Amino acid sequence: MSHPRFSAARRTALGAALVLTVCAGLPRHASAQQRALTIGLIPAEDSQAMIESSRQVLDALQQQLGMPVKPFVATDYNGVIEALRAKKLDVAYLGPFSYVLASSVAEVEAFSVAVTKKTGQSAYRSVILARKDSGLRSVAELKGRNFAFVDPSSASGHLFPKAGLQQTGLDPETYFGRVVFSGSHDASILAVANRKVDAAAVADRIFNGAVAKGTVKQDDFVVLWSSRPIPESPMVWRKDLDPALKEKLAKALANLKDVKWGDQGVLNGFQPTSDAAYDVVRDTAKVLKLDLRGMK
Repeated sequence: MSHPRFSAARRTALGAALVLTVCAGLPRHASAQQRALTIGLIPAEDSQAMIESSRQVLDALQQQLGMPVKPFVATDYNGVIEALRAKKLDVAYLGPFSYVLASSVAEVEAFSVAVTKKTGQSAYRSVILARKDSGLRSVAELKGRNFAFVDPSSASGHLFPKAGLQQTGLDPETYFGRVVFSGSHDASILAVANRKVDAAAVADRIFNGAVAKGTVKQDDFVVLWSSRPIPESPMVWRKDLDPALKEKLAKALANLKDVKWGDQGVLNGFQPTSDAAYDVVRDTAKVLKLDLRGMK
């Protein structure tokens, strides 16, 4: 259920990055009925606002689990990962890149991913768009053209398309004419629509949303490139978490339907996922030689 942008903007789109943990003071394998569930929120701005934006999720989980659910305000992804590694946290909701980092330093694995009624999917794609009347039909025709990325830390608006271009033998640093970072997917879409740039990389679902709102017309655009499916932010747990609690939590998340979660809209439950679903993220990090520890 994450917005395609990964850093602070991604956290804004999520409303908050949820970190679920069973109270550390209790025995690791105590029964689920004996535990309280603490949910940590990584705030984009005001911590109380982040808690309130996730209130319906907190209340619904408490009802489903039959145990107290208490919000806890965390600081950043790196702090969460370190807490997972130290086994102070049992379960966490992480972004795709932060999960890949966490899985490399801590004994954790992805097990569930949110599906929202807005998209009906648990993955999305990065696409490179141009105006149909531009005559452009492939990225090979973009040499020397003006191009818009979204933000240096945007997954679908920069990192995935940059890696995709490199894998086709094109160097984004020198291939285009003028390159701009528009600051948002909507701004990039409008930049193409208004002929401010020749092409732009954006998230497909945000483009579809702009079409649905009537901001732009789909027939005015052509897709020059599309990425592999980008998995949404996963729910992860420590591999040694109490199996009974794992089962109960997975069922509770699957039942979180018709519940609003921040600006992501209404949830349609969580569906199972696996560590292998995030290999595309690992591949992208390798292509770009990303320092995942420096990303939040």
